[in-house]
Amino acid sequence: MFGMKSKFFSSEIGLDIGTTNTVIYVKSKGVVLNEPSVVAVRTLGRKGSKEIIAFGSDAKKMVGRTPIGISTINPLSHGVIADFEMTEHMIRHYISTAIGKSGVFSSPRVAVCVPANVTEVEKRAVVEVTLAAGAKEAFIVEEPFAAALGIGMPVYEPQGCMVVNIGGGTCEVAVLSLGGIVLNNATRVAGKLLDDAIISMMRQNYTVVIGDRTAEEIKISVGTALQSDQELTVDVRGRDLVDGLPKVTKIGSDEVLEAMDPVIVQIEDLIRATLEQTPPELVRDIVDQGIVITGGASQLRGLNLRLADALNVPVHLAEQPLYSVAMGLGKILENPSDKNRVSILIERQRG
Repeated sequence: MFGMKSKFFSSEIGLDIGTTNTVIYVKSKGVVLNEPSVVAVRTLGRKGSKEIIAFGSDAKKMVGRTPIGISTINPLSHGVIADFEMTEHMIRHYISTAIGKSGVFSSPRVAVCVPANVTEVEKRAVVEVTLAAGAKEAFIVEEPFAAALGIGMPVYEPQGCMVVNIGGGTCEVAVLSLGGIVLNNATRVAGKLLDDAIISMMRQNYTVVIGDRTAEEIKISVGTALQSDQELTVDVRGRDLVDGLPKVTKIGSDEVLEAMDPVIVQIEDLIRATLEQTPPELVRDIVDQGIVITGGASQLRGLNLRLADALNVPVHLAEQPLYSVAMGLGKILENPSDKNRVSILIERQRG
């Protein structure tokens, strides 16, 4: 697919650009970048032109702390591009950071993933923004397929595999067999909605306002999908709605679970609905080898155990849930025969 001559002058990278994080795999090097999908911009003058001042971790530190004239932007929403211009700048910056000096003399070839349920227009937008960001060629790989491949599931075999990718903006459930997706269901119920549930709980139960970053920190520190005999607690600092003054409140993991429970139930229901639609022979395979969950939100304490109990199927957490998709893209790049399994291949037009 790629010419031998240009092969020596171009990098080949896998780009997992998500609602919450962007991960890049460089061929022969592995995962080299994992940064938040956040851009910080400053508005200039009366015309409202924007100057980018930070990307990734540096921009995320500014969330909720910016003065007038500076804002933070999440260019993707629920797995699809919400701000084309900012997505282009962010991808360009991350590709440049990832390939370094090796990419000075040519543009990289990029394998980029998209959710399996997006429209052709949305797929095209991902390709166009990747090319605009400096890629010489771009091809699409469906996210559940890349995730299953990265986990090490036997996706090319005549047997059923089920992967559940729970990211920041979407939860996607897919059944795969013989190198393709047999069934795919998705919902906009994922990590961000868990954070929103915690924010709402703090406001209703304690009249305390907290931001997205604080909610995420609570989820990571004491969040759980199962009740435990040893309750975890954390001190939460926020603003009191009554008098507007700072307030410190101690909350426990049971309260956080109660707040997040409706969201977790929706994830359970999505997996259950997918199992109900799955052909019997594939269900048999899934029961034998279990369901694998991956993505950032899959790391919630006890989630795999809760899902296993609710669905009566073994549920395993991927070894590297944040990198599963990028690792799958990497396997496609490392294996030339797999590069033919693409949805869209476009070369940048030469003017």
